[in-house]
Amino acid sequence: MTTTLSTLQEWVDSVAQLTQPDQIHWCDGSQAENDRLVSEMCADGILSPLNDEDFPDCYLHLSDPSDVARVEHLTFVCTSAQDDAGPNNHWMEPADAHEKIDALFAGAMQGRTMYVIPYCMGPIDSPYARLGVEITDSAYVVANMRLMTRMGTNALQRIETEGTFVKGLHSTGDLDPDRRFIMHFPEELAIKSFGSGYGGNALLGKKCHALRIASFQARAEGWLAEHMLIVGIENPAGETNYVACAFPSACGKTNLAMLIPPESHSGWKVWTLGDDIAWLHLDSEGQLRAINPEAGYFGVVPGTNEKTNKNAYDMIHRDTIFTNVATTANNQPWWEDKKDGEPSIDWRGNKYDAENGPAAHPNSRFTVSATNNASYSSLAEAPEGVPISALVFGGRRKELAPLVYEAKDWKHGVLVGAGVASETTAANVGEVGVVRRDPMAMKPFCGYNFADYWSHWLSFAERSDKLPRIFHVNWFRQDDSGKFLWPGFGENLRVIRWIIDRCEGRVDARSTPIGYLPNASDIDTSGLDVSADIMDALLSVNLEAWRDEMHSVGEYLDSYGERLPAALKKEQETVLEDLEKAS
Repeated sequence: MTTTLSTLQEWVDSVAQLTQPDQIHWCDGSQAENDRLVSEMCADGILSPLNDEDFPDCYLHLSDPSDVARVEHLTFVCTSAQDDAGPNNHWMEPADAHEKIDALFAGAMQGRTMYVIPYCMGPIDSPYARLGVEITDSAYVVANMRLMTRMGTNALQRIETEGTFVKGLHSTGDLDPDRRFIMHFPEELAIKSFGSGYGGNALLGKKCHALRIASFQARAEGWLAEHMLIVGIENPAGETNYVACAFPSACGKTNLAMLIPPESHSGWKVWTLGDDIAWLHLDSEGQLRAINPEAGYFGVVPGTNEKTNKNAYDMIHRDTIFTNVATTANNQPWWEDKKDGEPSIDWRGNKYDAENGPAAHPNSRFTVSATNNASYSSLAEAPEGVPISALVFGGRRKELAPLVYEAKDWKHGVLVGAGVASETTAANVGEVGVVRRDPMAMKPFCGYNFADYWSHWLSFAERSDKLPRIFHVNWFRQDDSGKFLWPGFGENLRVIRWIIDRCEGRVDARSTPIGYLPNASDIDTSGLDVSADIMDALLSVNLEAWRDEMHSVGEYLDSYGERLPAALKKEQETVLEDLEKAS
């Protein structure tokens, strides 16, 4: 298989000339192709079959110990002007970047097969989908991209029809950390990644294309590429509202994406449309609609069990690629907090010894098709996407942020998103409890200057009067002893219900300087061990603490200098003034 699109063929030929592969394979995405590649990887030791009785068609990949996570300090956005990349990105001049990384690519595929992967991000027939081609020398990448994207013949046909695609070039190289770069060229719709086989650095359709390149593309084309889950909440009457939520890491994003309604909510259903990325477009009526550009999940395994996330736990028992987990004596995958079995071989391939650290790497992963999920919604393939009722931001704050509050309007909501922050936990490197800003949960992923990004968000207020309402949630309020005040997990549906009730005009709210807060009686706590005093604490606003917070947000915004939109600064100043008046 080759292509009728001359620009694609010429690019493939030029990459082959640079990298010198032994052979070139154009991926068609078929089951037969996948079976052959998996068989070859098992023979080469790249993959190992797991216990087929309990984990049918599941495989384990153990990566180099130096190559187990994203490398943000080696990730660059290469724009002509440094200010266009912004202080939120590492920058390199494009010509210098190409020269530096192409020197590494020279001859890098000698003795290897060069795989050409045409793929589509989003439903194959959606006008909101975008196209890409990844060239790689990793069969492991091919197998993962097949799960994560709409990959193969159909994608190639659409690429040949439209003629536009993101160019992604990847090689594992020699996995030398000193010869590792992930470079983005948004003005060229191009990505080059060298020296890593880790998914976040090597599956170029994911963070590289679907967020860094797509966010740049979205600004130019008038839409949003966001680090957001998408869920549908269906009530007992059969009415469904769709919500898109952006949370930094360790804030319950995957759990909410696959939430199972508690027993108290008989007749309620939660549908998963996406767990990580949402592309948001205004339709002809001004309604914001979302698609999930991905077709699978690339999730963190540790902590996943029947209690924390039963849907995720169940779906990875078949047709899954595990990366850097441990194995048991009977060759089942094992990870911390699995609550079943004992580790025998650790993620490095050595006999497990607790003194050597965790059995599974803390960032070990599963890759699985979204259709494995019991709560999968077939509307994930709807070309028109789904209408979004609410956008929800969240962070981990033990004292400051209420359980939930609503922004006063769209512009105030942009400020709420821009100020998103979490306090570091014991899982983070460094001091515990430090506040880290992560605007819209996009800090590692926005492909251009945050100041311009916020301007783009603000512009939607001038383009539609049907925009979704914006909210902020915080499941992590604690009492003086460090106990969580809110039970979390499936009970978070009670908070989402209030959000939907606000969107549908069914409940009132009380106005505060930071936004609209629920009346405690409007959040259903029946059957919960949550007293009236606890609800008062969960829905309280400490004016002095919020004044400090707004000063901190202002200082952060000011760090973006003259490009900071005046309207966003005005929103921050207004909230601060209202806090001063209230106190």
